[in-house]
Amino acid sequence: MRILGLDYGTKTVGVAVSDPLLITAQGVEIIRRDSENKIRKTLQRIEELVKEYEVEKIVLGYPKNMNGTDGERAEKTLEFKDTVERRTGVPVVMWDERLTTVSADKVMMESGIRRENRKEFVDEIAAMFILQNYLESIR
Repeated sequence: MRILGLDYGTKTVGVAVSDPLLITAQGVEIIRRDSENKIRKTLQRIEELVKEYEVEKIVLGYPKNMNGTDGERAEKTLEFKDTVERRTGVPVVMWDERLTTVSADKVMMESGIRRENRKEFVDEIAAMFILQNYLESIR
């Protein structure tokens, strides 16, 4: 069994996958799209990854506001969750993603990745943080 981690953004989806023992999360890729509403290819790629990695569960970052309330981004993420579940037939668990992007940025800074290059990796690393936090919670 493997679990897929997703960091859903306006034009990208960061993707990570667990190892078969559900111990670690590894970055896979960033799915990019031209506009927020064009998600058909994004969903198709997620379906391909679900099959390729034999995924039995998906963990989707839930972008709550810092005060714990749901904003517009959270509503769009819930809609995306429903669409992913329908398309893949795989259950999707929502996971609080507050500060994952900040953590991802910090890791890249400490790794010496230049500021102008960080945007290229931040969503994939955020997906890794989301999935790793979830994996630690189920142990």
